[in-house]
Amino acid sequence: MPRDDRSTDDRRPRSSTTEERRRSSDERRLFRGTTRLDVPREWRRTFVPRPTYDADAFGRLSERIARFLGTGQFLVYMTGTILFWVGWNIFAPQHLRFDEYPFIFLTLALSLQASYAAPLILLAQNRQEARDRVQYERDRDVDARTRADMEFLAREMASLRMAVGEVATRDFLRSELRSLLADLDTREEDRV
Repeated sequence: MPRDDRSTDDRRPRSSTTEERRRSSDERRLFRGTTRLDVPREWRRTFVPRPTYDADAFGRLSERIARFLGTGQFLVYMTGTILFWVGWNIFAPQHLRFDEYPFIFLTLALSLQASYAAPLILLAQNRQEARDRVQYERDRDVDARTRADMEFLAREMASLRMAVGEVATRDFLRSELRSLLADLDTREEDRV
């Protein structure tokens, strides 16, 4: 029996390796490099791309709108618009009026404005809450560091007080020197 020196991989037809390559590229496209179990895999792209938006930009816009809705300027504009609307639809000629007395269209417009304002205000509040939470954590860290520094300084001050208590003061040194001088004077007198 003749011996075949080719490895088992070389005996397979070329089409199977091409198929494996295609399958592996499809799997790569499916998994997009995430082989971890805690990361959800991305699905294949469809012909119609999913709409995406920048959540941060939308949040900033909602905060600007919410800030404007809370100003006196907005209240003045809204009051002026409503007064103009009501005045026009009461005092204008009949053929130019677009919303008669029960002002249904005005009610619809105000309801629409309120239905959009409420979620925008809530979104702005959520973003502010997230910023406040981050600021609170920073403040807590700074407070902990400050407290640790204060405790360190208190310990240092206590050790300095103890050390100063053991240090000879100027008055103590003067009194010791006076007593030594007095002893020397008495010794000298005893010699003479």
